[in-house]
Amino acid sequence: MNSRFKSLSAIAVLCCLALGLISESQAANLNATQPPNIVVFLVDDMGVMDTSVPFLTDAEGNPKRYPLNDYYITPNMERLAKQGIRFNNFYAMSVCSPTRISILTGQNAARHHATNWINPRKNNAGPQGPPDWNWEGLKKEDVTLPRLLQKSGYKTIHVGKGHFGADNFPGAEPLNLGFNVNIAGASFGAPGSYYAEKKYGLGTRRAHRAVPGLDKYHGTDTFLTEALTLEANAALAETVKQKKPFFLYMAHYAVHAPFDSDPRFADHYKDSGKPKNAQAFATLIEGMDKSLGDIMQQLNELGVAENTLIFFLGDNGSDAPLGHEHEVACAAPLRGKKGAHYEGGMRVPFIAAWAKPNPENANQKQLPIPANMIQDQVAAVYDLFPTILDLTHTLPPKGYVMDGMPLNQLLLGEQDHSRPETFLMNYPHAPHRSDYFTVYRDGDWKVIYHYFPSKQSEGSHYQLYNLAKDPFEQHNLAKSNPKKLKKMMQSLIDSLQSHQAQYPVAAEGSTKPVSPKLP
Repeated sequence: MNSRFKSLSAIAVLCCLALGLISESQAANLNATQPPNIVVFLVDDMGVMDTSVPFLTDAEGNPKRYPLNDYYITPNMERLAKQGIRFNNFYAMSVCSPTRISILTGQNAARHHATNWINPRKNNAGPQGPPDWNWEGLKKEDVTLPRLLQKSGYKTIHVGKGHFGADNFPGAEPLNLGFNVNIAGASFGAPGSYYAEKKYGLGTRRAHRAVPGLDKYHGTDTFLTEALTLEANAALAETVKQKKPFFLYMAHYAVHAPFDSDPRFADHYKDSGKPKNAQAFATLIEGMDKSLGDIMQQLNELGVAENTLIFFLGDNGSDAPLGHEHEVACAAPLRGKKGAHYEGGMRVPFIAAWAKPNPENANQKQLPIPANMIQDQVAAVYDLFPTILDLTHTLPPKGYVMDGMPLNQLLLGEQDHSRPETFLMNYPHAPHRSDYFTVYRDGDWKVIYHYFPSKQSEGSHYQLYNLAKDPFEQHNLAKSNPKKLKKMMQSLIDSLQSHQAQYPVAAEGSTKPVSPKLP
């Protein structure tokens, strides 16, 4: 809904009120039909198990707690989950930049070709990575969610980590991508430091990752997560004064390394028996959770909570320093972690809830999100783009290709049988926790194709798992079920081709792509 239409609507309501055609309460409700405010609260390197909120379920579909749920302290996530719906099969790409660009474009990384985290200073395709992958990142002319919302009358606010493009390219600056405001966003993904005493990295050996725009906190004891929250809340207050709908993209640097312990929460973990860096990671989680609570409180105090929809999610699997990247460890009981081809590398928390539930609110009537419910249908980060466009009555450009589908029906706690139960994750790069691989999920089945077999792929191109019977990926069925393997691999190949995906090359310096092979 554009600003001119909203102004005419408001005038019409006032006229009807003056003529006695509607009551004051009806007028208030009609005025409340202004488009909802949207908050995307994105946490870096937070997997589905890095929280006290249980996302995984038992055989009956009830939430099931595991030891990690009792280690982390996230009361505000718990509150948000009780107010809304959480997804337990929600996927991101296994590293950060691909996910972030997918959120902004509604496209799978296999299509937008930013398939690796973007090293700001040098092309990190890898020795056999595709030489023409999208290292530069997003361009000024690219279709992005904030740009479309901006044209619809929204004030678009970026806070925190950007990582949409390399140094000296347009994507390094969120203002080039449709954001009206950019607070602390730049080309890099890891902060120089979380400590204001260290000027968030300025003047240290990590100065190339010094978080910009926060000079007023330098020399204080304001932890980076807190500084970003204070700035976000100030931006919200200013926007509400302007009486404009807003899109807040709140992208914390937490909980990415370096694992600087947040002193506000260190005592909570000192007797946990976990290593020091794992304790520090937990403080980053709790600090992020405090930020969520502070922003929810600000929305309430500003009087806009009932009309604000929050989407909470992580950008890839957990990076908790708790064990080997290919084992059941940091994301236990899931296998793997950030960058790996297992579920722990790409399953992330996702919660959708109104900041203050009120069934009488006009927008909430249109999307009555049920309380404290778990949605088990497969969805992914690129689904946010069409969902938010739909909720804000914003149209994408004609002919624009989206891989995402609206989540509206899933957000109601229902099943949407029009949605394919599939997810494609393409990583034609190295080195990382896993190298040169493609993952394809279809329903209960998951296949992983390794372009260059290695120890981490069990010496084979193929790994096949039935996630319904083996959710923790302990039994590779590639040899014992060749018929299913061939069917899944054909689907993987077809999906890559339909996305116009890129592949690794035959050798370093080569330009010859290596395509997946049917078994």
